Amino acid sequence: MGSVIEESVAGLLGDVGIAAVPLEVTGKAGLPSVFRVDVMAGASVGAATAAAARLWQARGGPAARASIDLGHVGMAFVSERLFKVAGSELDLWADLSGDYATGDGGWVRLHCNFDHHRDAVLRALLTAPTRDSVAAACGLMPAVAVEEAVLAAGGAAGALRTRSPWAGFPHGPLVRLTRTGEGPVVPLAPAARPLEGVRVLDLTRVIAGPVATRTLAAHGAQVLRIGAAHVPEVPGLVLDMGFGKRSCHLDLRSAEGRAALRELAATADVLIQGYRPGALSGLGFGRDDLKALNPSLVTVDVSAYEPEGPWAGRRGFDSLVQMTTGIAEEGMRFAGSDRPVPLPCQGLDHATGYLGAFAAISGLVHRAESGGSWHGSVSLAGTARWLDSLGRVTPGAGQDPDDDLIAAVNTPHGVLSFVLPPGTASGLLPSWDLAPAIDGSALPVWI
Repeated sequence: MGSVIEESVAGLLGDVGIAAVPLEVTGKAGLPSVFRVDVMAGASVGAATAAAARLWQARGGPAARASIDLGHVGMAFVSERLFKVAGSELDLWADLSGDYATGDGGWVRLHCNFDHHRDAVLRALLTAPTRDSVAAACGLMPAVAVEEAVLAAGGAAGALRTRSPWAGFPHGPLVRLTRTGEGPVVPLAPAARPLEGVRVLDLTRVIAGPVATRTLAAHGAQVLRIGAAHVPEVPGLVLDMGFGKRSCHLDLRSAEGRAALRELAATADVLIQGYRPGALSGLGFGRDDLKALNPSLVTVDVSAYEPEGPWAGRRGFDSLVQMTTGIAEEGMRFAGSDRPVPLPCQGLDHATGYLGAFAAISGLVHRAESGGSWHGSVSLAGTARWLDSLGRVTPGAGQDPDDDLIAAVNTPHGVLSFVLPPGTASGLLPSWDLAPAIDGSALPVWI
């Protein structure tokens, strides 16, 4: 498996024009699935770690090399399940979230973790807010009809499909990184960590985007997360994804909020956003707007569905993308189950997050060598396509967590137990300087 991961990382580096970095792969895989989840996990963490090592070398650090332990990577891919607040695990799913049998013998997954998505489901299905009522309503409709009704109502849903329909959709590269404009060469000063002094704006939530920015923070970046009081969050998940970050609130519906974000973006190095396509453009923060504001900015878009595909603007989450792209259907058939069988983790989320970090760091490498503004994009569905391409295996056994890779910190939220960040860049272990902040507690300024 190590050689497959090494080849995958070499290919990813080559795809974005970054010189090869030696990678050592150790440890035993621990994410059992018919899909090669361990390869996906190892390669995505390995790519981000290798890029960090390459950037560090470019700014006067040691010769680039990287290493990953697959057991540690596996724990990182279930970090939200191992995370504890005052000894208690997170409650990750709302009562109405889950898989429902449909009237045509199919299945649909409803995502109700946000109140407005739950309310959209209830409007679309004309039903009461109980699981039995929602199940009864789904049982009267075909799966795709439920999906379409919920999406039309402003909600998030995914009908179970085989892999064939998705295979026929147009698609782009797994990680897209392009030079979008001219700008000066921006070499970074010598530093004790790969991303020390790099300013990152985090306009993401849930898992994939926050994993990307959490990874940048672990390699030394200063990350400022931009949220808003009116934007819903999954409370415990915000904590697990909040290590290494400060948190401020800006209402981008207001002129004051937009002015503050423009001021931050003008002096940022990286901006990672997880809004649906077009949402930021409508607020004056599209790609061209940001390029004019800061010709040396590296931007990365994290989306559910591939930007080139017909579902580019569709709401989506990992669990839904597993349904729509055929992953849950193939898992169901392999296991001989009568209901969808997902991956053993939110693997599309986590892998896409590390790939987003990889894109951002690669953009910084290019900026330091040839200047310009750089734009990257990654998607959950693109990651699903990559996972599908890696082939199939007979699932092995899972691995028990290694307590040595779990740390604890006392915070205003209580004692938080968390998985340490994986990967080693040129002999340096990544680490977070900051415990999760109180949401919205920071001023919208760089420090």
